[in-house]
Amino acid sequence: MHKTMGVVAALATLVAGTAAAQDTIKIGVTEPLTGAVAASGTYITNGARLAEEVINRQGGVLGKKIQLVIEDNKSNPKEAVAAAEKLILKDKVPILMGAWSSTFTLAIMPKLIEYKVPMVVETSSSGKITSSGNPWIFRISPTSAMEAKVFAEKAASFKPPIKKVDFLSVNNDFGRGAADEFKKALAAKGVAIGVSEVMTPEATDLSAQLTAIKQSAGDTLIFTSGVEQTTLAIKQGTELRLATRLITTGGSFPDQMLTQAGAGGMGSYHILFFNPWFPETVTYPDVAKVFIDEWKKKGWEIAGLTEGFRGYDGISTIVAAIKLAGKAEPEALRQALWNTKLKGVNGDIAFAKDGPAGQESGQSTPNIYVVHLKDGKVMQP
Repeated sequence: MHKTMGVVAALATLVAGTAAAQDTIKIGVTEPLTGAVAASGTYITNGARLAEEVINRQGGVLGKKIQLVIEDNKSNPKEAVAAAEKLILKDKVPILMGAWSSTFTLAIMPKLIEYKVPMVVETSSSGKITSSGNPWIFRISPTSAMEAKVFAEKAASFKPPIKKVDFLSVNNDFGRGAADEFKKALAAKGVAIGVSEVMTPEATDLSAQLTAIKQSAGDTLIFTSGVEQTTLAIKQGTELRLATRLITTGGSFPDQMLTQAGAGGMGSYHILFFNPWFPETVTYPDVAKVFIDEWKKKGWEIAGLTEGFRGYDGISTIVAAIKLAGKAEPEALRQALWNTKLKGVNGDIAFAKDGPAGQESGQSTPNIYVVHLKDGKVMQP
């Protein structure tokens, strides 16, 4: 009798657990929460969690709450693949968001084709991501080519003028791709191209590269890496008395520098995809305000908003697609993403086709901003 009651109780628990799982819609998230670029991955994951809270407070989607299933890709492409497979095969998520670095995203992409699961790309900028023929990819972040084109148009307005540019880039798809695109865009505007230096993602001593750049005597340094190395470059550039104007790409912001002076007396400039210090300049200030207010309630640093919005917009995009599809199934969501349109923190989110005919990826056209950081203050350039 007791054994029978135990079996019944166990079955009841199993059924209850299954019912609870069916009451939520799972969304897989893979970001670097440890390792070389953990700061950025944490900002983005926090933004995704805020979207989860806001959406669930508003009733969720299709009468169900959403449930983020978050996996740490450990700032490593092999771990990114393992995280994606775990989310798809074990957690049975119908859609993913990830994976910060272009290298991590490119590593995951074959698995999306193999398992036929879509992924919204919130950060990665390599042109190869949307041009290689993967119909399961939908990117809301700008490509390096988009970013370089916008910056090149703004270059003429800098005082003193930009005449010669040097480059320091992280030695991966993100860094190399950005350097190539910025060289092409700036050279087309008549800007001279100086030296190009690289560093590993884990490097903490950039003195050799910065010394070579100082000897090049360019007036501007284009720097591409995560927020950790961006902060190091500003600090070490100041120590070396590097008078070059420093411009960072990729949307990261060195939050530690809000309380410290910038590099070489000229300050640093940062290309961003959300400008929280001047929210009135964004396309939809009301959408941005909700995000900013939720972030501040958590007591998080304002600088984290510059990357945290990616997670917020990424999850919002996925939920809009679920609503449009009417069900949370991979193929239905892939089809729905082509027709998804929403007002994001960055601005309008909608996907145009990129890549070979019949195998196109989706690419949105985000807004791009530049801010000037000098003596711990953020200004419009």
